[in-house]
Amino acid sequence: MTLEMISSVSLPVRESRGHKGTFGSVGVIGGSAGERMMVGGPAFTAEAALRCGCGLAIVGAPEPVLPSILELVPEATGFGLPVSSMGDPIASEAASRIDEQLGAARVLAVGPGFGVGEAQRQIVLRLIGRESHRLVLDADALNVLAMTDSVQSDLRAPAILTPHPGEYQRLAEPLGLEPAPRTDQERLDAAASLASRLGVVVVLKGAETVVSDGLRAFVEPTIDPALATAGSGDVLTGLCAGFASQFPESLDLFQAAAIAVRVHSAAAREVCDSRGTRRLISRELLEAVPGAIAAFESHS
Repeated sequence: MTLEMISSVSLPVRESRGHKGTFGSVGVIGGSAGERMMVGGPAFTAEAALRCGCGLAIVGAPEPVLPSILELVPEATGFGLPVSSMGDPIASEAASRIDEQLGAARVLAVGPGFGVGEAQRQIVLRLIGRESHRLVLDADALNVLAMTDSVQSDLRAPAILTPHPGEYQRLAEPLGLEPAPRTDQERLDAAASLASRLGVVVVLKGAETVVSDGLRAFVEPTIDPALATAGSGDVLTGLCAGFASQFPESLDLFQAAAIAVRVHSAAAREVCDSRGTRRLISRELLEAVPGAIAAFESHS
C-alpha cells in the first residue's frame, strides 16, 4: 500500500468575530450507571473539546450518573438517558433523546465509559448508520463495532476511530486484517488497512501514534510513557471532536485527528518537562491543552 506521508499539519485561524455557534457543538455520548459506574471518560472528553475551542459541549449520559459528570465539567450542558432498573440505557428512549438534544451538534464523540450491553450496541449502530453527523468513536463504541459482523456495511457516517492496540486487535480479527502489528511499518500498514476497509480515519494509539485515512498517514514522532494513564484516550477523543467541530470547512477528519494527536502529545510534554518526570494524570493533561495549542499556533 502506497501512502502519502504527511509530516506537518496547520491549525486554521479562528474567526475573530466568532461566537459559540461559529465554533460548533460537540455531543458526548458515554458514561455508565451499571455495575461499574463510569463518569470520568465522558467528562474528560467534553472538557477537552471545550479546552481546544469548540463552542459548546453537550453530554448525553445515563440519568443516575449525569449529575456527577456535569459536576466534573460544569461548563458543559447535559441530558439524561433513561435507564432500566439495572442501570442499563433503554435503547429506544435513549435514541429519541439523542436525536432531540444532539440534532444540531456538528460532531458526536461516542463511547467513553459507555459499556457494551445490547442497548449500547443498538445506540451505536443506529448512529454509525447515518451520515448526519461526524463521529469520533472510542472505547466501548469500538468494542461494540468489533462484536458486529456487519460493521463494514453498517458504518456510513464520516468517522474517526481511535483504537489502542487491544481495541485495534478486536476490530481487525473479524475483518481479516493483521491482528497484532508490532513494528513501525506494521502499525502504519495496519492503520491504513483498517481505514481503507471501513472508509474512516484511524488513530492507532501507542508509541508513535499513527493517523491514516488509507491514502495519507501522519506519524506522531513523540514517544511519551506519560500518556499511558487512565483518561488520556478520552482527552484525545475530545480533542479530535473539538477540532473537527470548529473547522468543518477547512479541516477534514484526517487533518483534525492529526492536529489533535500533536496537541495531545505536546500537552503531555509541557506538563512532564515542567516537573522533570514522565508521570501525570489526565486532569493535568487537560490543563495543559491551551498552552500546547498556543505553541502549535505559533509554529503554524
